[in-house]
Amino acid sequence: MSLTVIAQRMSKTSFQRLVTGLVLSTLLVGCSSNKSSDVRVVDSNNAAPQRPVVTTGQYVVRPKDTLFSIAFRYGWDYKALAARNNIPAPYTIRPGQTIRFDGRTDSTSTTVVSSSSSTPSSSSKTTVIRRPVNGATTSTTTIVPSVANKPAPAPLPPPGPAPTGWGWPSNGILIGKFSSNGSLNKGIDIAGDLGQPVLAASDGTVVYAGSGLRGYGELVIIKHSETYVSAYGHNRRLLVREGQQVKVGQTIAEMGSTGTDRVKLHFEIRRQGKPVDPLQFLPRR
Repeated sequence: MSLTVIAQRMSKTSFQRLVTGLVLSTLLVGCSSNKSSDVRVVDSNNAAPQRPVVTTGQYVVRPKDTLFSIAFRYGWDYKALAARNNIPAPYTIRPGQTIRFDGRTDSTSTTVVSSSSSTPSSSSKTTVIRRPVNGATTSTTTIVPSVANKPAPAPLPPPGPAPTGWGWPSNGILIGKFSSNGSLNKGIDIAGDLGQPVLAASDGTVVYAGSGLRGYGELVIIKHSETYVSAYGHNRRLLVREGQQVKVGQTIAEMGSTGTDRVKLHFEIRRQGKPVDPLQFLPRR
């Protein structure tokens, strides 16, 4: 039916509305067909979960854990966590060992401290058991503020210079960007094909290779300096072992979808245990 016939059968106002709608529809179709093909889509779904730095409680070491993987998991700088637990270099730990985040150690003295309340402002009851004198044992109970039992935080070492000569860990489309807000992405995500090479982003030493960190799948962590580490998650297969020296651009894994719902590489850079934006270090492309 032609517009002339339609116009004859419709009122003037209705016809004008019809024409306006057709024009707008044409414009919208034209705009949608001219979108740039290089627009980057940010996929914040399935990002590795971010958790705040844990400063209370303890962790019991499991087989295949390393101090580096524990520090990475709970947001610590590995040297600060080692200092808090009196673990000397090369930071060897064993299954069943207790790693404390609050700095306390199991008491081997004659002082037993038990908290009488879970509130931070409460006092705690301290029972001092005195050594036997003439065969008799005595004890004295005193009340002291609980803040007296709170250890001073382990100092972080001064930050060192960032490694130079960073390279992209894989070729592919950037589908997820770094976010320092809450539980959002603390690295970047790069899409690719199953089995595609994953490359070391800088020279360093592999300090973790395994699947013990929830949300990362098959994961590689590389130590680049006393300050910086990088992490490569969701791999199909790992091609390096802990303690191995790697060079920038060396293939360390095959891209996969372990721990997530699509094939991609999740890549992080951490400075003294804190995630930083990898795009600040990687070359422009």
